[in-house]
Parts: sequence; C-alpha cells; structure tokens
Amino acid sequence: MPHLLHLDSSADLVSSRSRAIGATFVEAFLAADPQNTVTHRDLHTDPLPHLADSSLHWPKHARAEGANPPAEAEALQESLLVELFAADVLLVGAPLYNYSMASTLKAWIDYIHVPGVTAGEEQPMAGRPAVIVTSRGVSYDEGSPTAGWDHAVPALQLILGTALGMPVTVITTSLTLAEVIPDLADQVDRSREELALAHDEAASAGRRLGGMTRLE
Repeated sequence: MPHLLHLDSSADLVSSRSRAIGATFVEAFLAADPQNTVTHRDLHTDPLPHLADSSLHWPKHARAEGANPPAEAEALQESLLVELFAADVLLVGAPLYNYSMASTLKAWIDYIHVPGVTAGEEQPMAGRPAVIVTSRGVSYDEGSPTAGWDHAVPALQLILGTALGMPVTVITTSLTLAEVIPDLADQVDRSREELALAHDEAASAGRRLGGMTRLE
C-alpha cells in the first residue's frame, strides 16, 4: 500500500490553511486504505539546520577535491534522502512567505536536491506524485498588481517536477488575509469559496492517490 511523506512548513500552528488543507488530504489518503502509511515532518516545529557545507549540493564522487562536510550534516542528508525515497507520494504544505517559500522548506529542498542522486540523469522519484498545498494572503491573478509575484510554487514545480521528475498537482487557496485586512473585505466570499474548493480538491486527491498501487 502507498506511503505518504507529508511536509508542513507553516509557522501558524492554529489557523494555517495550508496545514488544514494538508490534513484533509491525509485523512482521505488514510481512509482510502487502512494499510496506507504516513510520515509527517513538521519543518517549522522541528526545523532543519541550513546546509552546513556547499559540497553537500553534490554526490560524493562529484565533490571538489578536499571537500570534507561535517559528518553529522552528511548523515542528516542521507536520512532525509532515505525518507524521501521511501515515499510513494509527497505532500508539501507551502504557504507563501514574502513572495517565496518558507526558509524551513527551502532548507529541506537544499538537502534533497542533489544532481546525480535525485536530479539529472538519476531520478528515483520520477513518476511518483507530488502535491503542493499553497496558501496566499492576497490575489495573484493575471492583470493584478501582484501578478507574477508568487516565487514559491514555480520554484517547487521546477525542483519537484522538472528536476526530480515527479508529476505535480498544485492546490491553491488565496486571499487568506481577506478577513483581517479591511481593504480586502470585499474579497471575503471569494476567500471562503477558494478555501472550500481547496479542501474538496485535497480530499479528492487524497482518495485517488491513497488508492493507487505502491511503487516498487
């Protein structure tokens, strides 16, 4: 039965929409088959240290002569790679922070994006689904002043989709600040509609991916 690796990166432990939508996905994934399993890594409550040495961007055989990254950092990277390779499905909670992803999520990316190991000619995750749940404070519609300012989802699509070869699904809820910022008050209905739709999409994706055959 499929195994899910679930990452959360929101700093909001109470009212985070990315966490809530991710939980809906997990609930549906587990309900699809009682034998399905989940590993949850909370990158906010248990943050990874930033990459200790630039040589960790490369596999051992491709590192510069004399490279000697700290043993504990190398061991951590290996454990994160093993955790990723064990997953048949990847779920990433990725709220938009200052037009990009949370630094905690970026640290995880820096550990697992390794040419020759996960990316490039070697793509052990190729074909395994990745689901990105992203929440954004305002609207990033085409034609709006903030169009094109989302630098989180495109980067994740590039890394997980293009570099690692994973088919990527994006579930988005916008205008999360509509109920707290007066200038966005006229967007409250849209905000609530997008949130409801995102939960529906997460439940549907969780059921679908939870019912697939485990990749070997």
